[in-house]
Amino acid sequence: MCTFLFRRSERIHSAKMASGGLSVASLWTEVNRCGQNGDYTRALKALTKILHENRDDVTALHCKIVCLVQNGSFKEALNVMNTHSKVLGSEVVFEKAYCEYRLNRVESALKTIEGAPEQTDKLKELYGQVLYRLERYDDCKSVYTDLIRNSQDEYEEERKTNLAAVVAAMSQWEKAPLEDLGLPESTYELCYNAACALIGQGQLTEAFNKLQQAEELCRVSLVDDSDVTEEDIESELAVIHSQMAYVMQLQGRTDEALQLYNQVIKLKPSDVGLLAVTANNIITINKDQNVFDSKKKVKLTNAEGVEYKLAKKQLQAIDFNKALLAMYTNQADQCRKLSSSLQSQNPGHPRPVLIQVAQLCREKQHSRAIELLQQFSDQHPESASGIKLTMAQLYLIQGHVTKACDVLRSIEEFKHKSGMVSALVTMYSHEEDIDSAIDIFKQAIGHYQSEQPGSAAHLALVREAANFKLKYGRKKEAISDLEQLWKQNTNDIHTLAQLISAYSLVDTDKAKSLSKHLPSADTMSFNVDVDELENSHGATYVRKKAAKVTGENLPKEQGQGEIKKKKKKKKGKLPKNYDPKATPDPERWLPMRERTYYRGKKKGKKKEQIGKGTQGATAGASAELDASKTASSPPTSPRPGSASGSSAAPSSNVVPPRQQKPAASGATRKKAPQKKKKGGKGGW
Repeated sequence: MCTFLFRRSERIHSAKMASGGLSVASLWTEVNRCGQNGDYTRALKALTKILHENRDDVTALHCKIVCLVQNGSFKEALNVMNTHSKVLGSEVVFEKAYCEYRLNRVESALKTIEGAPEQTDKLKELYGQVLYRLERYDDCKSVYTDLIRNSQDEYEEERKTNLAAVVAAMSQWEKAPLEDLGLPESTYELCYNAACALIGQGQLTEAFNKLQQAEELCRVSLVDDSDVTEEDIESELAVIHSQMAYVMQLQGRTDEALQLYNQVIKLKPSDVGLLAVTANNIITINKDQNVFDSKKKVKLTNAEGVEYKLAKKQLQAIDFNKALLAMYTNQADQCRKLSSSLQSQNPGHPRPVLIQVAQLCREKQHSRAIELLQQFSDQHPESASGIKLTMAQLYLIQGHVTKACDVLRSIEEFKHKSGMVSALVTMYSHEEDIDSAIDIFKQAIGHYQSEQPGSAAHLALVREAANFKLKYGRKKEAISDLEQLWKQNTNDIHTLAQLISAYSLVDTDKAKSLSKHLPSADTMSFNVDVDELENSHGATYVRKKAAKVTGENLPKEQGQGEIKKKKKKKKGKLPKNYDPKATPDPERWLPMRERTYYRGKKKGKKKEQIGKGTQGATAGASAELDASKTASSPPTSPRPGSASGSSAAPSSNVVPPRQQKPAASGATRKKAPQKKKKGGKGGW
């Protein structure tokens, strides 16, 4: 683009050089030379001098805009175009749209391109990029398909790479089926995009193989370049490794995925979008564990310019994870703030509401959580399936089983699914509401009868309904289901037996007529494998299998066989006090209380009371030492050397006072040293 413009400038000003003097011509020569050398800063200086002479020179303005774009000064270039819009007109439509695109003003760039008087090839190329950023993938695919079909130049491979990226985005974000557009996989970029498309279709193993192939192609293409170091190669491979880790994570290989993610983070790639996605995926692996690492990683998702590098669904997933991380780190206010913001941005999306409900449940506010779910369900019935499932779970937590059943029955999308029928029947059975459980079966069978009659799901429901009715004694109601099953397969003996059993309570004649279809006992016995029956899981007795008789182990003739040694019976041990002359007690096997001569325990004298005095004192001694039992004992404590009183009664239960050793006259009292006896239980 720039080379063309500079050549054009040289042609136009060759005439001015003779009439205008050498100064302007020399400036244009300088501009042309700098443009060919890529020195756009010096070219800008020369162009500024030219515009000083003629500020409305269209060619000089155009060249200045190109130099500013090449230097990355997109705002300044756009200001020049807006200032001289009347002079420039439609000359710089492409440059204006390109500057708006690079400044992330994508909507403005789209308007500029669509308002161009002529759609040139370079405008179509930019148009495809703008549509991709706006996630209008169908229109973008049409643009690139048309460009590839009608263009033949050195940029064909790049266009095919961009088209492959569009197909991958449609597969991942719109779940569109893959189309065979005949794109090659000769470069690692094309191979990588093909792998991304396979990931969107859930073909993880094939996608992982494609990523390995892309990694090999990347190494081969870069290893021959002497200016590329190993670090440069690893940096280029970072996006492939991050995608490989994502596939591992989807396959459940979280440890391997986490290791590869951390390797990408350590490389510190310049692509902020790649860093944000990798950090977000690490957070999803950590969940409610290792939250400090997650708080560090979440900072990478807030880098400047991330919102322009990722798709809307990627940004949405990152915001959801930020709210969940706030919940896991017990930042309740932050969690509510983020989830409320998400709900205002995505009013019909159920996930922000579910995050708020999860936070309320952590705070034990289950009633408030149910109100919030009910409110969202009423406002957005088209997105209420997951919300109602959560509501039913909260009712079950509170013990309101019937309310949970009512909520589940209101979900039309899952109403007749086998899993939903099973859950409802189980809950109604728990509540002993058998009629409601049978009604669930009836509605589900009626649905399959009209939509898929005779299908495997239909017959399975009929059989389960019949078994359920028989289990709860509703044999009359089970007859119609059993007849329907038997008509589908008249060789089903088990169903026929159930049908006969049910009819035996209602119509015995019908039961007898049906019993004629049962096979005879002889026929049934031939089909029984006795060995298999005995070896089955429920067998209580297993017959030992006979040893195989081989030629070497033939039975020997009588007299030649080895005589088996009989085991000697050991004599039973007799008690030590056994008397062979005495007749043993015939009631010795009975408990003592059941024997005829048992008279019970004797109620006689009480056991002699043990004294509670000093250690070693007896009951008699304690009674003798009790001064209160003697007639002449004074009320005061005995003097040293005084005689003891008369002996007390031996059966006295009075606890004597603790005795003390009398102190010598004229001496101070001291507490005797306490020594612990060896081997005693205490006492002094």
